[in-house]
Amino acid sequence: MSQALVNSRVFDGQGLHSGLAVILENGRISAVVPETEIPATLTARIDLEGRMLAPGFIDIQVNGGGGVMFNDAPTLETLRTIGAAHRRFGTTGFLPTLISTDFATMKTAIETARQAAGGAVPGVLGIHLEGPFLNPDKRGIHNADRFRVLEEQDAELLTSLPEARTLVTLAPECTSVEMIARLKAQGVLVFGGHSAASYEQTRAALDAGLRGFTHLFNAMSQMQSRAPGMVGAALEDRHSWCGLIADGQHVHPATFAIAVAAKCKGHSILVTDAMATVGSDKRDFSFDGRDIGVAGGSCRLPSGALAGSDLDMLTAVRNTIRFTGLDTTEALRMASTYPAHALGLERELGYIRAGYRANLVELDEELNLQRSWIDGEADAGPAHRVNRH
Repeated sequence: MSQALVNSRVFDGQGLHSGLAVILENGRISAVVPETEIPATLTARIDLEGRMLAPGFIDIQVNGGGGVMFNDAPTLETLRTIGAAHRRFGTTGFLPTLISTDFATMKTAIETARQAAGGAVPGVLGIHLEGPFLNPDKRGIHNADRFRVLEEQDAELLTSLPEARTLVTLAPECTSVEMIARLKAQGVLVFGGHSAASYEQTRAALDAGLRGFTHLFNAMSQMQSRAPGMVGAALEDRHSWCGLIADGQHVHPATFAIAVAAKCKGHSILVTDAMATVGSDKRDFSFDGRDIGVAGGSCRLPSGALAGSDLDMLTAVRNTIRFTGLDTTEALRMASTYPAHALGLERELGYIRAGYRANLVELDEELNLQRSWIDGEADAGPAHRVNRH
């Protein structure tokens, strides 16, 4: 059934417009037209009462939500729970993220992602494998006992999901530029992270096909005056994407603002690195035999070390505006348009244009979520349950 979304301020991924109707049909945006040009035969109209309509948020790093972790049970039911939890905060597309684990679990998770992205779970766009091809010196919460060198069977597994997006985070110094080039040629999105790579090693990986960087600054070689490190290479490069966690804990607000200003416009993207607590009443949980609790808005081990985040995308957007002074539309691009480009999905997501998938969010003046659509299907959640901060 066709329906028209009317009486809204339409942020189409480029600019903000009034007086436009967005017409949805069969899970897609069939047209964006002046309200005066809505076909007379189209009687199904949804009045957005002057609120903003924007592209739905895309989060490329989601470890968990709704009280569960993808690692603990890489099943469709787990992904449904995680997806529903994050949808409450505007995420209409995401990559479930598997923290370093064994080969068998990776294989199971990829098969689950295949089914989910094929339509079994709304919003799943593929999978993010964060490890296990990482540097033990930058392990973070990862169990270094599971780290290994990227070998032939791993490469075959990583390239086994051509119908959806596969993103792998690896340490460039722990593999070869030939392997990075091979993965890129076969459609894998290769990001650098959990790495002690030098500037020169990172630069060589970028030249071979490294596409981006996972949670910039965290668990990677830092930028110094005479040793730019991975951070320096990431900020210098004009073509790669940098994921940033805007919780004020992983990256200081001032450092966050400096990074966004330094990075080529359009290549800073918001990620949550969310754990089980997002969209849940849980304030603590166990992962890989370790207790993790929420403290000061972040997830931490008893030692105080960071262990993922308690961040949702709506809060990330609000924090970005507060940290950087950017206008609302640019922060929204960092949550939707730019991640779509990073995933190579800019021809179907990240904009409100005819022919694009109808993944949308309706926001009020305070950037509270009123409603969302995934492939044209609206959620039924009332707005009062959405604003958790």
